[in-house]
Amino acid sequence: MGMKHSDLHECSQLNELKMDMSILNMISAWHLSGDSILVEQMPIVGGYSGGLEEAAICDVASSIASFALLNADIHLGGPIHIRWGTTTNRQSLQVAAATAMALDTNTDLLLANQYYTLAGPCTEMNLLETAAQAICDTACGRELLSGVASSKGVRMDMVSGMEARMMGEASMAACGIDVHDANQILDRIISWYEKYYFDIPEPKRFQDCYNVDEITPTEEYMSVYDSSLDILSNCGIDF
Repeated sequence: MGMKHSDLHECSQLNELKMDMSILNMISAWHLSGDSILVEQMPIVGGYSGGLEEAAICDVASSIASFALLNADIHLGGPIHIRWGTTTNRQSLQVAAATAMALDTNTDLLLANQYYTLAGPCTEMNLLETAAQAICDTACGRELLSGVASSKGVRMDMVSGMEARMMGEASMAACGIDVHDANQILDRIISWYEKYYFDIPEPKRFQDCYNVDEITPTEEYMSVYDSSLDILSNCGIDF
């Protein structure tokens, strides 16, 4: 398939804390080939395991299982809310933060997190959701950010490089930030976008917010990006 040994070979655990023979077969083959392995698991907040505390325990356990049982090189988390289907809501971020801090404080395991936003491209809401999770993940010690699956990753053509740019820039802006300060900033950002949960702004498809010949964002998207940076600056994070 053209993959190199150094490319991340990904497979997923099953919810919650389960696996099957197909996973074990893939893992075995990748180990025999000397491949780099990333194992994913997205605990359901409010689902099988329960509320915030139970989901955090499940998240920590599934992270450890990726290394202890499957000998992964990196664990890719992403607590997903049973109602919203995102990783950027307040509750999912609480679970992700507690999990990352517990593991980062007590282990040297490599941790990643994936991004599922409620809003889609070319909206301030999408970019603020992305920034909030990037700040959270960075402040809590994750090594790799994987995103962004805009519009919950279920709508066609609803992803672009601008969301990933915000993820990267927000992460760099948050490097070295005190956890207490990050918590206050996140409360302001999340309060800004969670009021739109029942009135999500209309997104634009990739081909409608990018010049598809040059693969560059439109002036409209650049304007939305700049206005999002202004909102984030007012929330206390400087780029």
